[in-house]
Amino acid sequence: MAVTMSKLTMAPILFHWSAEDKLAFYHRIADAPVDDVYLGEVVCSKRAPFFEKHYDEVADALTKAGKQVVFSTLAEVMLKRERHMIAGFCALEDFPLEINDSAALWHLNDKSYRVGPLMNVYNEDTMAYLAARGAVHFSLPPELPRDSVAILAAKAKELGATTEVQVFGRLSLALSARCYHARAHGRIKDNCQFVCEQDPDGMPLNTLDNQEFLSVNGIQTLSHSYLNLIGELQDLQDMGVTHFRLSPHTVDMVAVAEIFRAVLDGETNAQDGRAQLDALDIPAPFVNGFWHGQAGHRMVGA
Repeated sequence: MAVTMSKLTMAPILFHWSAEDKLAFYHRIADAPVDDVYLGEVVCSKRAPFFEKHYDEVADALTKAGKQVVFSTLAEVMLKRERHMIAGFCALEDFPLEINDSAALWHLNDKSYRVGPLMNVYNEDTMAYLAARGAVHFSLPPELPRDSVAILAAKAKELGATTEVQVFGRLSLALSARCYHARAHGRIKDNCQFVCEQDPDGMPLNTLDNQEFLSVNGIQTLSHSYLNLIGELQDLQDMGVTHFRLSPHTVDMVAVAEIFRAVLDGETNAQDGRAQLDALDIPAPFVNGFWHGQAGHRMVGA
């Protein structure tokens, strides 16, 4: 097997899955060829109580399976309870922390942390500012084009930090103060009755002429299509990106991880890896347009 320093990571679950489904998912991921697993509610604080009591159990099982567990914070902090959630996560001592909102900086006191993709690190000055205040790892926004990723990967290396890029899964495009998911069902955010649980991969949003366009997840807008950078992995490795992020969906994520791991390690070429992903019947087209500086919904060089 080829020797590689590339780490494969499993992002936090963005959707409102039941506690039983999440437990089953992490039980399977314990046996998957991933290095880091992110836990935590990123999108909606109202969902958090459904799974909080299982964190210790899941973190212990993943750690025993050889995974590095990282806790991720909310990406939008607006309420008092959300500030308390952030403070609680920032007080963790046993696991690394990934922050997705600058509200966490108040509580960190120069403690080392990871920066999540929803923090919008778009330039070297932002990266240097955060690194000077404890950031040791940057998961870059998935809409960045190749040249920007190359510049930021080089800057991170100069700062002694590591970089991560999402390579699979629906792309997070926007967050809103309002919950479109609830509104689409005639409900308000404070009385949503957790309608988002009906859409475990997001609610489809079509155009007026019924073309598949976006996917809605509570307050989050996602792409309809799935990012797939398996053909760009070698380029990412060459420019110094160290971590490769898979975003969980209801598809066979263990199989997805095995395919990406094999390509990262040089055991399978990118063309064969792409064919294996195609065989999984992903319920949306693959895209890589942002990486190539084009519209995000495009697939370049398929």
